[in-house]
Amino acid sequence: MAFLYKADPARGAQWAKLFAQKAPDLPFHLWPDFGDPAAIRYLAAWLPPDDPTRIFPNLEVVFSVGAGIDQFDLSGVPAHVPVVRMIEPGIVEGMVEYVTQAVLTIHRDLVDYGLQQQQQVWREQPVKPAGERRIGVLGLGVLGTAVLQRLRLFGFACAGWSRSPREIEGVDCHAGDDALAGFLARTDILICLLPLTPATRGLLDAKLFAKLPRGASLIQTGRGPHLNQQDLLAALDSGHLQNAILDVTDPEPLPARHPLWTHPRVRITPHIASATRPDTAVDVVLENLRRHRAGLPMLGQIDRTQGY
Repeated sequence: MAFLYKADPARGAQWAKLFAQKAPDLPFHLWPDFGDPAAIRYLAAWLPPDDPTRIFPNLEVVFSVGAGIDQFDLSGVPAHVPVVRMIEPGIVEGMVEYVTQAVLTIHRDLVDYGLQQQQQVWREQPVKPAGERRIGVLGLGVLGTAVLQRLRLFGFACAGWSRSPREIEGVDCHAGDDALAGFLARTDILICLLPLTPATRGLLDAKLFAKLPRGASLIQTGRGPHLNQQDLLAALDSGHLQNAILDVTDPEPLPARHPLWTHPRVRITPHIASATRPDTAVDVVLENLRRHRAGLPMLGQIDRTQGY
């Protein structure tokens, strides 16, 4: 019985040290040096090999080293092999930090002040109380819930939308397609934290932007294919949207001379909002191995019918 890591080699070396300390009885391998393929029972990967059970006939669990699994070809992983996405404190903390700073950047007009600085203009913008700024989060999973819980502390009027009903203290929760328009109409800063599925691909488009109040802003920390980039540019140029902060794009990176690079109302970061932290990630994986052996549900185990 052995564990195989197939992702960034530098992070893999950190995982290897942590496994040696915390699970010394479980052999740990770094791709492509996996030893006896029949011994591999657990695989952690960003991109699994094609048809992994053909290579590893006794594979029992596939772990994603990231919070999403949209990069996986689930058709290549047999239905009897559970697929588990990464839910660990490092990813959550990083996302909360990033989204909080992005919201405050927009709320306190720092994009406008940056443009004024370029023009050497010293002019105050009127300050809007946090209680009058309406925040809306698309996606109420672990990340969306944590973000809203933090933003509530600033006094923002917080709401969230998800496919199925949720309850979060102090948050106005909306659910289902019929509730989306009302959720958007009350949102000044829209934050996308949805998983990428066929239903959410291209969701951030002209039709959706038109349902936001004029002057709303977008924070995109989901996946690049959620966003129709030309529709975003049109909404910004018309003034319907005021700002966009993008941590994900499609493709990544954007091509040279893409208009999003230089648009004055767009800020881009290179998919760094959050990342798996090896120490906490290994703790979560080892807990899931314990749960798997005990026949218990694993943290982050996906529902293949939903794609997340």
